[in-house]
Order: sequence, then structure tokens, then C-alpha cells
Amino acid sequence: MAETDAARQPTPPDEGSPRRASSAERAIARSPQLDSVIHERTRLGLVSALAANERLSFVELKSLLGATDGNLSAHARKLEDAGYITAHKRFEDRVPRTEYELTPAGREALQRYVEHMEALIRVARGR
Repeated sequence: MAETDAARQPTPPDEGSPRRASSAERAIARSPQLDSVIHERTRLGLVSALAANERLSFVELKSLLGATDGNLSAHARKLEDAGYITAHKRFEDRVPRTEYELTPAGREALQRYVEHMEALIRVARGR
């Protein structure tokens, strides 16, 4: 007796019974959302660059990140408003010079962000 196509199809799971989440999935679900201030690409690059350097100038950051003046200014302002970086403005031979520095709060926020991303990566890799 030949099997029908319907008989060969796996039985779909009962949609009324939810799948149990793993402990890792539960831990990620309980964790806070990614820090949206840092998560944006340019801001993450800016904070990461400052984590690796004591201070960087506007010109240095602009070159490292490939950002325009306006773009970098807007992102730096957002990070300043969040208390993650500080701006030090001065004149050097009558030319304005702005240098940025990561604050302790910014360093902690970056550390939390990296730990959260590492946890997500471990879950995605099945570890």
C-alpha cells in the first residue's frame, strides 16, 4: 500500500503549547535592551576609539570614523548629553581644538554593551 503525501508530512507542533526557552534564551530575554545611544554605528565607533585612547581630537575622530563635520558633531553631542563623553575645547594658535574623552559612565556603558553583545553571540552560536 503506497503512502500518501499527507502521511509523509511531519505533524506540525501544537501551536497552543509554547516551546520551552533555554536558560540562555531566558537570560537574554531578561537582560535590558541594547543601549540605543551606543548601538548606532558612528557612536559605537566613537566610544570604542575613546576607550582605546585617553583623548582624541575632533579631527582625529573624523578621520578614524570617516564622518563629516556635522555628522560627528551630532553624534558627539548625543554621547555628551548621555554623559558618556566629555568635550574639552581650547584654542591652539588661534585655531579651535576640541578633544573628547570617555567618562567613567561611558566606559561602564560600553562594557555593559559589549557583555550583552557577547551573550547574544553565544546564544546565536548555540553555546
